[in-house]
Amino acid sequence: MSGQLECCEREWHELEGEFQELQETHRTYRQKLEELTALQALCSGSIHKQKRRLRDLKHALQRYKRHASQEEAELAQQMSAHIKERQNVFFDMEAYLPKKNGLYLNLVLGNVNVTLLSNQAKFAYKDEYEKFKLYLTIILLLGAVACRFVLHYRVTDEVFNFLLVWYYCTLTIRESILISNGSRIKGWWVSHHYVSTFLSGVMLTWPNGLIYQKFRNQFLAFSIFQSCVQFLQYYYQRGCLYRLRALGERNHLDLTVEGFQSWMWRGLTFLLPFLFCGHFWQLYNAVTLFELSSHEECREWQVFVLALTFLVLFLGNFLTTLKVVHAKLQKNRNKTKKP
Repeated sequence: MSGQLECCEREWHELEGEFQELQETHRTYRQKLEELTALQALCSGSIHKQKRRLRDLKHALQRYKRHASQEEAELAQQMSAHIKERQNVFFDMEAYLPKKNGLYLNLVLGNVNVTLLSNQAKFAYKDEYEKFKLYLTIILLLGAVACRFVLHYRVTDEVFNFLLVWYYCTLTIRESILISNGSRIKGWWVSHHYVSTFLSGVMLTWPNGLIYQKFRNQFLAFSIFQSCVQFLQYYYQRGCLYRLRALGERNHLDLTVEGFQSWMWRGLTFLLPFLFCGHFWQLYNAVTLFELSSHEECREWQVFVLALTFLVLFLGNFLTTLKVVHAKLQKNRNKTKKP
């Protein structure tokens, strides 16, 4: 037997031994995976049962408090507070358990499990998401500047509006995945992307004409301003998140949003005026479009629909920001009153 063949035979025996170890490791992996799946089902079932019983207990306490004495009412109030705290604990537990997708994710992805089971995977996904938003914001800013000052063609406007539709659709999908993995973003800031996607889609279908040209430059200027504000928000909010996360005060899946939330208060010196300016620019867009919809040459349905959509965006953004600022100021006043 030649030396080369002997070398190949030794290599084969080594591979054979490693393959046997691999098979055993894979068998152990599958066993642990089945155990993990069983534990996940057990935890999910137990949480569901606990939540149902706590919900029934909460309703019973509410009915009982109407006829209870002061002492009994205080005890019932303490139990209600503990129930609320327990619900927050369940929320954190469910972030590490597979669950059914929401309606939007079901429509887009189907019944695909998007749960990230480790903190490392969650943070890596969230960090990649934030970088994606930053890069797309820069692209949209450059696109709006080019359309406003260089490329005065309808086709370039359509490309820009298509990018806006794709941008907001993608953000909605990615934020839905983050919410499925325990991110606490909720309320208007989730609905905001749905409304913005609808607005961009309507802009995309608006045919070129006199009314469109009357509003075009105003919309592109608004898009430039909005991209600049989002760029400022990214760096300000990212700094807030890293500082608060280092102090253990924030969830590692919190993310930057097109608005102002209570945890962003610390260190705020300049951002609120820009946000309110953007909100009132949305109102100005709505008023302009309402006026254009009554123009004698206006025949497009998009004008009135866009006016209503900008009005919804203004009301949602402005009222939600005011609510958060008021709640934070009230909280700070209560702290100063305490001895």
